[in-house]
Amino acid sequence: MSENKNKEFSPMMQRYLETKEQYKDCILFYRLGDFYEMFFDDAITAARELEITLTGKDCGQEERAPMAGVPHHAAEMYISRLIAKGYKVAICEQLEDPKNAKGIVKRGVIRVVTPGTIVESNMLEERKNNYIMSIFKSGIYFGIGVCDISTGEFYAAEIKDNNNFPQLLDEIARYTPSELVINSNLADCTEEMSKIRERFQCYITRFQDKFYDSKPDIIKLRFNLVDPNQKLIENIEERSFAVASINALIEYIEQTQMTSLDHINKITIYQISKYMSLDINARRNLEITEKMRDKSKKGTLLWVLDKTSTSMGGRHLRRWLNDPLIDTLEINRRLESVKELKENVMLRGDVIDNLKKVYDIERLAGKMAYGNANARDMITLKNSLARLPEVVNLQC
Repeated sequence: MSENKNKEFSPMMQRYLETKEQYKDCILFYRLGDFYEMFFDDAITAARELEITLTGKDCGQEERAPMAGVPHHAAEMYISRLIAKGYKVAICEQLEDPKNAKGIVKRGVIRVVTPGTIVESNMLEERKNNYIMSIFKSGIYFGIGVCDISTGEFYAAEIKDNNNFPQLLDEIARYTPSELVINSNLADCTEEMSKIRERFQCYITRFQDKFYDSKPDIIKLRFNLVDPNQKLIENIEERSFAVASINALIEYIEQTQMTSLDHINKITIYQISKYMSLDINARRNLEITEKMRDKSKKGTLLWVLDKTSTSMGGRHLRRWLNDPLIDTLEINRRLESVKELKENVMLRGDVIDNLKKVYDIERLAGKMAYGNANARDMITLKNSLARLPEVVNLQC
């Protein structure tokens, strides 16, 4: 709505409309007392999707504004339901105590929750990563950046070979991200976007091209840039497509989460050729991590093999199965590690006993970085970290 039109509304509603103007693609949860309220189209959508009552509020107009609300203490549950249905939610909080406020309480958006930026444990699967993927398209080439902000994992790669777009589809299938952040070159390619939408169920955000910056200066200062063997990458300037996707993804996450990414300290940049290429049809037919019929885990290869003691181990095993190695040296190194634990029953038993007392350190650390960890989370993280030296010191 125009500024002049906004002035026709009550002062509170003017503030609401000003905020909503900045978050047009989101459902705005606007804090009023003990409730988050939604108005106009947001209220109509929320009432339908959440099956809550649609009411009205006087707003300075002849007709009452459609309104729907949820209690603030139950907001997380309602937000998770909206995210699951493919919506983004902007959370607008009261930034001052209403008792001390002069006039209208100051409010501001503190976070935008999107399918790829969820950190709340009850909204995530324990043994499955929740990835967000940034894609930079330039000509026939692609750069990708992939992050799970709940665990701090960050990967990037370039696709500069034959069959570039099919390889991009394979990489999307590898990570099954819940959200894609794309530049205009890809967004404007109707044929490619129709194939992505046809094959994958994920939220797609078109991001401003100016944030797909190929200069590596900032990420070199902020992150350790390593290869899959944890060796520092010296020639990052030569991987401009990967850098562009990384820069855009960092910017998008920081814009939506409005916090620094302190728990992310390294970015692993890999070669597409390091892993076996499996397209979405092969993954579906092989039923590696989910059944073809009902998407469940039971009866899959992962279900048969997953005897891990921690959520972190479960996610790691899932990644191993999704990313089959093709390097003989790497394969043998992994097999030797597995062989050592298989043959040494005492060692294996001691490792299992210790790991059963370790909770999800990755996601607990993520909650700490976000500032939404409670006292129980802190104690759990402390106790889990205390077990690690015992695991490290176990001898054959």
